[in-house]
Amino acid sequence: LKCRVMTTINKFEDIIGWQKARVLCKLINTHTQKELFAKDFKLVNQIKSSSGSAMDNIAEGFERAGNKEFIQFLFVAKGSASETRSQLYRALDNEYITNEEFQVSYNLADEVGKLIRGFISHLKTSKLKGDKYKNK
Repeated sequence: LKCRVMTTINKFEDIIGWQKARVLCKLINTHTQKELFAKDFKLVNQIKSSSGSAMDNIAEGFERAGNKEFIQFLFVAKGSASETRSQLYRALDNEYITNEEFQVSYNLADEVGKLIRGFISHLKTSKLKGDKYKNK
């Protein structure tokens, strides 16, 4: 999955944070298919849910068509990326993933969080408030 840089966002798939969250979700899925990891059903469910939540909340918030709601969903997405980072420590501590797999995954989850934080800052200062407010 490649991420592209765009200045205009017409759909949630154009958002770099969503693109990176998708890559993270796919990477987490790969990790959870490893034999030892796969047996820890609770952690597998939690880490797949949190990584999926990061990308899903960006998408859902975008479709709300208003900055205030979008920002709320972005905060949830950012929290989910942080939750994924914490769960990666559990996977590392239980020796389900290697140090290298941990570092790559952790860095990507951290990048997702930073991209979301930057997008939140942009939306908070943007004069355009979303489709809902164009005629007001």
